[in-house]
Formats: sequence, C-alpha cells, structure tokens
Amino acid sequence: MCVPKSVLCLVAFGGLFSFPLEAGAKASAGPLQGRASVIDGDTLEVQGTRIRLFGIDAPESAQTCLDQAARTYRCGKRAAFALSDKVGARAVSCQPTGKDRFDRVVARCSVAGEDLQAWMVRNGHALAFRRYSKAYRPYEAEAKAAKAGMWKGSFGAPWDWRRDQPRQKR
Repeated sequence: MCVPKSVLCLVAFGGLFSFPLEAGAKASAGPLQGRASVIDGDTLEVQGTRIRLFGIDAPESAQTCLDQAARTYRCGKRAAFALSDKVGARAVSCQPTGKDRFDRVVARCSVAGEDLQAWMVRNGHALAFRRYSKAYRPYEAEAKAAKAGMWKGSFGAPWDWRRDQPRQKR
C-alpha cells in the first residue's frame, strides 16, 4: 500500500491507464471512507480498494506538459502531488458510481465535504472527462480562464496522450 506523497508509490503505479465507468456498469453498495493513498492524479486507494475518480482525467504519471516559459515539466506527477497535498492524512469519503473496464471502482470522492474532482479540475490539475460526464465542464472553463495549473502553458489531453503511447503488455 502506498502512502501519500510517496514517489515510490507514484513510480510503482505510474502509467496506469485510467478510464471511467463503462456503459452498463453497476454502482457498488455504500461509501468507502478512510485514509487514501494517491496513486495518480485521478486514482486513489481507500481500504485496499482502487478508486478511479468519476468524471475527470488527469495527466498520466509519465506525461509531460509545457509551462508558461515553454519548459517541459512532469504534469502527471504534479497532478498526483497536488491531489496528495489536498488529501493529506485526512479521511476521504467516496461514493461509488460503478466500475470501469479494469474492474476498478469509479466514485465521487470528497475530503472535509469538498468534491475532489471539482478541486482537481478547478485548479488545472485534471480535465473534465466529457466522454463520461458533463459535471466538471464549468470548473474546466474556470481553470482555463484563470490560467490555473496546466492552463498556464500547453498540454495534450490525457486521453490523447494515452492513445499515442506504444501499446505495452499487461
């Protein structure tokens, strides 16, 4: 199990492909609550359960972006660290909405009552994953207008970045 801010955790699980709820998936029973380990910018682990954050897509751990000075930086790692800093040692509450094609729980998660997905998108660490939800589009527009996070420079959408990577054996 990884602990928040653990570089080894991010390296060990980096490059995981994240896709939210598939059509026809059923929601799990009650909420998952407790301390969370951050796997990447849109994936947590709570009580030994891998949770994909509903409705958002963060850059992959190996993904790079350009900052406002056109310098390359690891935006995927930055997203994971931002989520880890936000969560800290506080309890997370996740309400499952279903499962993805990798059998991970997809859930809406919050810390101290604040929607983590909205926070990630509003701060420019993730994009609204329009393919699965329109819920976070207003936060994305807000981040873009404020040039928050990735919006300060240039980047490729995580789903495009994954598509362009060579296929790896799983």
